[in-house]
Amino acid sequence: MSIKKDESGKRWIEVETEVPGTPEEVWQAIATGEGISSWFVPTKIEGDTIVSQFAPGMDGVAKVTVWDPPNHFAATSENMGPGAPPMATEWTVQAKAGGTCIVRVVHSLFASTDDWDGQLSGMENGWPAIFRVLRLYLTEFKGQPSASFQAVAMATGYGSEAGAWPRITEALGLPSEAGAKWTAPAGAPPIKGHVHWTAPGANAQIMMLDGPLSGMLMLQACGMGEQVMVFMGFFVFGQDAKDVADSVAGPWQDWLQQRFA
Repeated sequence: MSIKKDESGKRWIEVETEVPGTPEEVWQAIATGEGISSWFVPTKIEGDTIVSQFAPGMDGVAKVTVWDPPNHFAATSENMGPGAPPMATEWTVQAKAGGTCIVRVVHSLFASTDDWDGQLSGMENGWPAIFRVLRLYLTEFKGQPSASFQAVAMATGYGSEAGAWPRITEALGLPSEAGAKWTAPAGAPPIKGHVHWTAPGANAQIMMLDGPLSGMLMLQACGMGEQVMVFMGFFVFGQDAKDVADSVAGPWQDWLQQRFA
C-alpha cells in the first residue's frame, strides 16, 4: 500500500499509465460521458456534474472543480459512504514523444484517522486492470459507437477476492492463459472470445469478445468487508452496440446473481 500522508490530514494515492493517442484523443476518452462509458462505467456529464453508474442502483456523483482541456480536470465526490469524507479525484494528461500520453490519476481526502485508508488502497489496486481496458479501447476501438453495462453480485462465505475467484472462473469456464479461446457456458447468454490478460493476483481478467458481442469484458472480484463484489463489465462496439447490449444486459445480471445468490 502506498498511501501518502501529510500533517494537514491529507491522504492520497497516485496512479498512472501510458496510453496511445494525442492529448485531445485521450481527453475525449477520459473527460466525456461517451468516452468514459467506453472503457470504465456508464457515465453522464451534464454541466459540472458527473454521474457514474458503478453497478445497478449504485451511482457515484461528482462535482467538477477544475476544467482545463485537454490536460487537466478534477472533481469531488461526497457520497462515498456513511460518514466518509469528500473524495477529490484529479486527472492529468501529459503528451510524450511518439504519439502517446501519460495519464495520471490522484485520489485524495482529508481524515484524522486511518478509517478510510482501505478505500484508497482498494482504488489503487483496482486501477491496473482498468488502465489496461483504457489502453485497449484507445488501441482497438477509439471513436467507434459503443455501449456498456455491468452485471454485479455480492458473494459471501469466500473470505477474500482470492477465495471467490476460483468460483467465478469455474462458473464461467474461464481459462487463464493469454490467448486461450473461451465460449460462455451453457445457460449463460452466448458470447465468445479469448483471454487478453489475467491479473497476477488472480482477482481480475480481461477478455476480448468477437461474437455475438464485439468488444471487451472485464471481470473483477473486489473485497468489501465480509463480502466480495463479483463484477462483470461489458464494453460493446459497433453500429448496433446499444441494441446488442440492451438485449443481454438483463440476462447476464440474472445469470450472475443466480450463481452468487
